[in-house]
This record gives sequence, C-alpha cells and structure tokens, in this order.
Amino acid sequence: MPIYEYRCEECARLSSIFVRSPKTAAPPACQHCGSARVKKVMSRVGRLKTQGDVLQEHGTPQPGEAYSDPRQIGSWVERQFESYGMEVPEETRRMIDAAREGELPGPAGDL
Repeated sequence: MPIYEYRCEECARLSSIFVRSPKTAAPPACQHCGSARVKKVMSRVGRLKTQGDVLQEHGTPQPGEAYSDPRQIGSWVERQFESYGMEVPEETRRMIDAAREGELPGPAGDL
C-alpha cells in the first residue's frame, strides 16, 4: 500500500496520499487547497537521524543556540504559522521545501 506524493499547481504545496489499491483510488487532489491540478513527484527516501547523527553533523550547540538542521528550522516555522492560525506564505513554503532538499538560502541580503 503505497503513499504517493503530489505537488499542487495552484498552491505549490506537497500532498501525501495513501492508496490502498491503485485500481480503486480516487483521483488525487491537493490536501491544502482542494485543487485537482496536481502532478506526481518522486518521493524521497529518508531515514531518521539519531541524536548522534545530528551531533556529528552539526556539533553541540552553544547555550541559547539551536541546531542548524534545516528540517528542524522549517518545522519550527510551520508550527509558528499554524499557532497563529495562518497559512505559510508561498515564498516561505518554497524556501522550506528547498531547505529540506538540501538547498540552503544564502545570507539575508541574497533573499
């Protein structure tokens, strides 16, 4: 039973859709805006990082600092918008998705 991912052509967000049977599956739609204009994307294969993996990759943060792992930063930003009852702006969503793909933004002046 696979989970397929689709990128919405309207809001550019990713939707993950669990499919019990491809023969009886309903047409995919965006889980965020409801649009039927979605394109299937290649899903990433991932593995969970252990605390040791994060420490080895990013080092131990100094007091008052957080890890610089872009996935953690993106998740924090998403939670902040959600806590205020706001949708994540499209440009911010693109930056979060790019960071999760390993494309980190440059200095603030480059944005």
